[in-house]
Amino acid sequence: MRAAVLLAAVLLSLALPARAADATAAQNVIRAQEQAFARGDAAAAYSHAAPAIREVFPHAEIFMQMVQQGYTPVYRHQSFEFGEARVSDGHVAQRVHIVDEKGEAWEALYTLEQQPDGSLKITGCSLLKAGQAA
Repeated sequence: MRAAVLLAAVLLSLALPARAADATAAQNVIRAQEQAFARGDAAAAYSHAAPAIREVFPHAEIFMQMVQQGYTPVYRHQSFEFGEARVSDGHVAQRVHIVDEKGEAWEALYTLEQQPDGSLKITGCSLLKAGQAA
């Protein structure tokens, strides 16, 4: 019994760094897209979008226009801080606390999915003004 508990603890401790690494990788993708938005680099921002997003927005310029109009706090902001992340089977859900250019607080929930090539791509972003119910 003791050996089984010890083995489970060792296996769990080995799994945790992988989850932390997945969350870090997801944050790196989100941060790279956020920086591309700040530079006005549509192609770079679009490169982090998952294939399903690219189907809906078939050109980088269309994607960028959608973000500018529908996700202004993501596109332009005062602060952009990572919150809790959840990782499960190649999927990551990452919360981001955003303060927009007007000083208003927002909560974003990014979802990312591991691609066949092993990379993570952004599959969606839900945006809600902080303090409002989902």
